[in-house]
Amino acid sequence: MSKNPALLIVDVQEFLIEHAFEGHALVERIEKLITRARDLQIPVFYIQHCESEGEFEIGTPTWQIHHAITPKEHEPVIQKFACDSFFDTPLRDELGSREINHLFIVGLQTEYCIDTTSRRAISLGYDVTLVEDCHSTLDSHVLKAEQIIAHHNSVLNGFGTANNQIAVTSSDTLFV
Repeated sequence: MSKNPALLIVDVQEFLIEHAFEGHALVERIEKLITRARDLQIPVFYIQHCESEGEFEIGTPTWQIHHAITPKEHEPVIQKFACDSFFDTPLRDELGSREINHLFIVGLQTEYCIDTTSRRAISLGYDVTLVEDCHSTLDSHVLKAEQIIAHHNSVLNGFGTANNQIAVTSSDTLFV
């Protein structure tokens, strides 16, 4: 395990869990990871997608972080308005203040916020572990959600720079 890891929970919100491929099984796996991370004193960060109206309008029931993984009082909740969890948010400062250098990324949606945040983290100098069975999405008009997830697990595994890479691994192998 890296020297200073953190678990990054991206957009695990009520609306997405209700509509995502295997949403309820996904949140159960994420809940287990959160418990293990907390037991090992690995910081947990929550990212919450926001919009000015619609399903992710701030304060609406569908915008809320899923009730099964409610953040603890001391765990940061970073609100974002773009697919990139770092864009115009305090995430990088929060990670820097804790000297975090490795992110374990889980959540939604695979081809949007998970992909963008993983790639941006590499560009910013973090190592990334994308948890292959802890991210999901919805069917598109071209591909089924399961295909999108498998494609991203394949494409992102090994993606990186000379100094930092994305490793894709199963939740069963983390924090053990």
